[in-house]
Amino acid sequence: DFATPRAVLTGHDYEITCAAICAELGLVISGSKEGPCLIHSMNGDLLRTLEGPERLEGPDNRPRPKLIQASREGHCVIYYENGLFCVFSVNGRLQATMETDDKIR
Repeated sequence: DFATPRAVLTGHDYEITCAAICAELGLVISGSKEGPCLIHSMNGDLLRTLEGPERLEGPDNRPRPKLIQASREGHCVIYYENGLFCVFSVNGRLQATMETDDKIR
């Protein structure tokens, strides 16, 4: 038997740096080197784009996602390499942010 992909997910222009699968909701969330994070269905449909907070954006200072985790309740936590945590709903709404100086792994 040969393994075949269930779907091909497209939409990032740069290399993928982090990803999370939420099987309960049927979602795949991925972040790329130059942002943003994308939410796909398990069938490969692009559902949402999660943009970092505006204060991080700019031509030379785009938010760079490092870690992603999704919950079955529909929340997505993204840790950016500059020490910023963001919580999004799966509908793409930014719900909370928090900055830390600690090194997160």
